Amino acid sequence: QLVESGGGLVQSGESLTLSCKASGTSLDYYGIAWFRQAPGKGREGVSCETSYDVIADYADSVKGRFTISRDDAKSTFYLRMSDLRPEDTAVYFCAARHPLYMPCLSIDADYNYWGQGTQVTVSS
Repeated sequence: QLVESGGGLVQSGESLTLSCKASGTSLDYYGIAWFRQAPGKGREGVSCETSYDVIADYADSVKGRFTISRDDAKSTFYLRMSDLRPEDTAVYFCAARHPLYMPCLSIDADYNYWGQGTQVTVSS
């Protein structure tokens, strides 16, 4: 089970860090990812990191602003979001899969675990 936290309402240009904690399983050797879904739109990949070779990927819209990271000792991974924009407003979901290889931003990567989602709202 994955549980997200850290969502909220922020102003444009501000930062926010989302957390995703796994319970009942270790994240060792799991690939990790963050997706988001804006109202009326499909779920899109934001960032991911593969198993073993630990390669990160980002959607073009967030490159240079978002950073994915993990702390396996805490069974938790993170999404650091900087310079937030109104178009980043969405429900953010974390996901994990073992194993995970590139390409990992697609929902078709068939993730084993999903979080319930956390709302991020960016006002202009």
